[in-house]
Amino acid sequence: MKKIQMVDLKGQYSKIKDAVDQSVLEVLESTAYINGPKVHEFQKNLETYQGVKHVIPCANGTDALQIAMMGLGLQPGDEVITADFTFAATVEVIALLQLTPVLVDVDPVTFNIDIEAIKKAITPKTKAIVPVHLFGMCADMESIMQIAEEHNLFVIEDNAQAIGANYTFSDGRKAKSGTIGHVASTSFFPSKNLGCYGDGGAIFTNDDDLAHTIRGIVNHGMYERYHHDVVGVNSRLDSIQAAILDIKLKNLDNYNKARQKAARAYSEAFKNIDQIITPSGKSECQGICHDCDCHVFHQYTLRILNSDRDALVQHLNDKGIPCGVYYPIPLHRQKAYLDERYNEADFKVTNQLVKEVISLPMHTELDDEQINFITTTVIEFVKA
Repeated sequence: MKKIQMVDLKGQYSKIKDAVDQSVLEVLESTAYINGPKVHEFQKNLETYQGVKHVIPCANGTDALQIAMMGLGLQPGDEVITADFTFAATVEVIALLQLTPVLVDVDPVTFNIDIEAIKKAITPKTKAIVPVHLFGMCADMESIMQIAEEHNLFVIEDNAQAIGANYTFSDGRKAKSGTIGHVASTSFFPSKNLGCYGDGGAIFTNDDDLAHTIRGIVNHGMYERYHHDVVGVNSRLDSIQAAILDIKLKNLDNYNKARQKAARAYSEAFKNIDQIITPSGKSECQGICHDCDCHVFHQYTLRILNSDRDALVQHLNDKGIPCGVYYPIPLHRQKAYLDERYNEADFKVTNQLVKEVISLPMHTELDDEQINFITTTVIEFVKA
């Protein structure tokens, strides 16, 4: 059996090596390292893939989220609602811009932001909602957009973990995650479903004026060289990373299908184990997402019940099986984001999840032998 890895970037690279190497060499020969033709080519191809009018590449996913908020003109003190159960970058940029983060609980099934909690958190100071499509699962965007319209709020999708996922509206219409809100951010961190070989990110929007503003922000506020029309930052996707991403974009749907196949195999193995709750999509997916594409499984995350999750982590590591706990501490308990406004009773789901969740290896190169060994090892532990 091949060595099990949390993410097998080397195995994935081996299958696209010739195309990637040739594309990178073309950049080196051109010496167009910043905003070169490869960046513009990738931008256009990603716009077509997403079905969105504007893709603005930038240096990383955290920058993408910050720049999206800057582009909307949010002001210090404005309240921004987001999920308590996610990576810190989501709330980090809110604080950096001197906005007021308002953390709310999540849904126990999807792990995404809870709709009723959003409604309760809205005040006259609320200006935006940031739903995170956590672990590759689309948040309930139809409900979120309805709330935003009723209260005249911006919606900024954090799509760092779900690129390629499709959201299906109640009328049957589909849209790619990251194209439904007013603006969205994504990350091309190497381990992401669409990852480069360094740092990278992008902003998506269908708003022409907002796209124009953001294009200036990412480049020092310039639309014309040495003419600084807006306050900007230095956040650009370099040409080598764009060249790599363009090759991988052509494979993204197949990458996501491989992840979904692995997820189905995991869930099938665990389906009768009382101590394990497998990740779930929408109710019609029957918990495994057999027939839909709302979940692209950036992570495959279990809930472990009536067993020692931390001991399971150690047991897996002892067996040579990597795993992760995403996330062990809620954002509302992080030292940087403590706020006397928060009440522990409002975070019942998040406080429970951080004790139970464990993410198993998930990538495009998993094979049946590896999955069988991983699932057997987990089951033996929880049933012992």
